[in-house]
Amino acid sequence: MTLRIFVPRDAAAIAVGADEVATALRAAVKKAGVQAEIVRNGSRGMLWLEPLVEIEREGVRYGFGPVAPGDVEGLVKAGILQGKPVAEIKHPAAIGVVDDHPYMKRQTRLTFARCGVTDPVSLEDYKAHDGYKGLERALALKPIEIVDEVAKSGLRGRGGAGFPTGIKWKTVHDTAGPQKYIVCNADEGDSGTFADRMIMEGDPFLLVEGMTIAGIAVGATRGYIYLRSEYPHAAIALNAAIAAAKKAGYLGPSVAGSSHAFELEVRIGAGAYVCGEETSLLESLEGKRGLVRAKPPLPAHKGLFDKPTVINNVLSLCAVPFILSEGAKAYADYGMGRSRGTMPIQLAGNLKFGGLFETAFGITLGELIDDIGGGTLSGRPVKAVQVGGPLGAYFPRGLFDTPFDYEAFAARDGLIGHAGVVVFDETANMAKQARFAFEFCSIESCGKCTPCRIGSTRGRETMDKVMAGENTSQNLAVIEDLCNTMKFGSLCALGGFTPYPVMSALTHFPEDFGRPARKLAEAAE
Repeated sequence: MTLRIFVPRDAAAIAVGADEVATALRAAVKKAGVQAEIVRNGSRGMLWLEPLVEIEREGVRYGFGPVAPGDVEGLVKAGILQGKPVAEIKHPAAIGVVDDHPYMKRQTRLTFARCGVTDPVSLEDYKAHDGYKGLERALALKPIEIVDEVAKSGLRGRGGAGFPTGIKWKTVHDTAGPQKYIVCNADEGDSGTFADRMIMEGDPFLLVEGMTIAGIAVGATRGYIYLRSEYPHAAIALNAAIAAAKKAGYLGPSVAGSSHAFELEVRIGAGAYVCGEETSLLESLEGKRGLVRAKPPLPAHKGLFDKPTVINNVLSLCAVPFILSEGAKAYADYGMGRSRGTMPIQLAGNLKFGGLFETAFGITLGELIDDIGGGTLSGRPVKAVQVGGPLGAYFPRGLFDTPFDYEAFAARDGLIGHAGVVVFDETANMAKQARFAFEFCSIESCGKCTPCRIGSTRGRETMDKVMAGENTSQNLAVIEDLCNTMKFGSLCALGGFTPYPVMSALTHFPEDFGRPARKLAEAAE
């Protein structure tokens, strides 16, 4: 039996030397004269262990990480290329059976079940691990039955707004038109987020399958993946998967031999944060400047090229194959309240164990930071955690009992967004973070609406005065007034959500703004 060695092709692993490790392993295999296949898989999501090298023996994967190119010789001497049981190999980088690692065992991997396990660009490997089972079932259903299945699952948009996916699909299904489109929003631009990139690089066929099912469900015959230009490795993986799917008949004029047609292509964006907003994305996809459109009309009625369009985030579409293959109830059985299924949570910032952790909704923020993430890498106390990207609220330790749930976060003036979690220790200055929110918005604003374009600039200028100790009370009153104007007057979430980080920082960390410290209970009143 040929030995299989796995070295991730994920961008995070490549950034810390995975390509060099793979090259060193190939040379070692050649020198040893053994039969070995080096598979460039996706990442398991334990980013502190990257590059994570895995050796497969008798169907079991054993991990070693992090591995540097200079470690390969020592691993070979320890016996990774020999026939002896991998469990007996003694090496400082050995972590044992990867699936048994505590970080992996605590997860519920529905969307990321194959990520890091399969060869991302092998259709045969994808199908061997239950790939295309969802499409197979979808083809046996009527389009409206597919829509109903997605609605019953409770799936909500994983890109930020949390809008019910089934309602969006039903609207497009019911809207007449000679041409309809499926658009995937892969413009992942939030700080601390990388789940979209990981799944596109590590399991691209899953997105292809999810979009194909969506097309059949609503009557769309063409799909576009709008990918940010900063993700070249994802583009390579996606285009390889699309080519393989076309060759095998899973894309084209007759999907899997059915009467349904679906074509798919990748389009690269120019790098504007505001193009993560769906209408701005559509403008960019049409070759125009990325400006936000006024709504109505909704994209479901008049979207890409004024045709009915489904726009979903990568993770939303990647959840669909499981829902179709296993049934709506199997997905809805996970989660809490109106937040059903699982969420791939990205742990980043000042944290010991950063990475991707997929789990059912309901885990608390404290469990994620202290237990799963292991606390700060610096060893200092956690001061604040920002959830939901640069426009998410900052939560202090007093709110760590908040369950990961759309409504629970909203009740405390927070956002789950794309589930990026960024940790700050006690050295962080929250006034500077508030200023950064205004500055970020002013730079990334498309400029179409006054509250966002002017409000963010005035906010940044006013924060400079606050940080200089100039008329603090009066200027903080201006900040609050600006936030109200931006929140309720902006055309899209860029301006509308900027007040979340600003006001949460001011509410929970007033001492950083020149105000006396207040207890959490007082701040909430």
